[in-house]
Amino acid sequence: MKPLATTPVMTIYARALLIIIAVICVDQLIKMCILQGFRWESKALSIVLVYNNGVAFSMFASLGAHLKWIQVGFLLVVMIYVCIKSEALRRYYLGICLMLGGGISNVIDRFIHSGVVDYVYWHYGFEFAIFNLADVMIDCGVVILMAQWLWLDKKRKPRI
Repeated sequence: MKPLATTPVMTIYARALLIIIAVICVDQLIKMCILQGFRWESKALSIVLVYNNGVAFSMFASLGAHLKWIQVGFLLVVMIYVCIKSEALRRYYLGICLMLGGGISNVIDRFIHSGVVDYVYWHYGFEFAIFNLADVMIDCGVVILMAQWLWLDKKRKPRI
């Protein structure tokens, strides 16, 4: 397998598309199970069904139906940027793809269910916001991007 820096752009786009589609499919499959009634309870974690009309911690819920269009616009800007700046995709493709896959999957929910389907509820010791796999993928993508940007890219730069 070639290093990503020397991989043709179309191969990078194909890998990126596969990752994005995989995240969307797995997230939507889990949400379908939740929507069909799957529930689970424990002392620390429960699987419940909640429709989130906002974003993280229900922020911006007051934007109503406008929020989905704002998110579509944001995702389109990111995708156009990544297509134009293929070097960014080469360098940061995993983090970018996890974030795009999670974001697209949550926007799909907004169009189909009028809100994001959330289901993981942590309630041991403290109550945390209810979230889903797409949210986890977005968070993982951010962590991967930050790690690459802060540590890996700085190691590549020559020191003066």
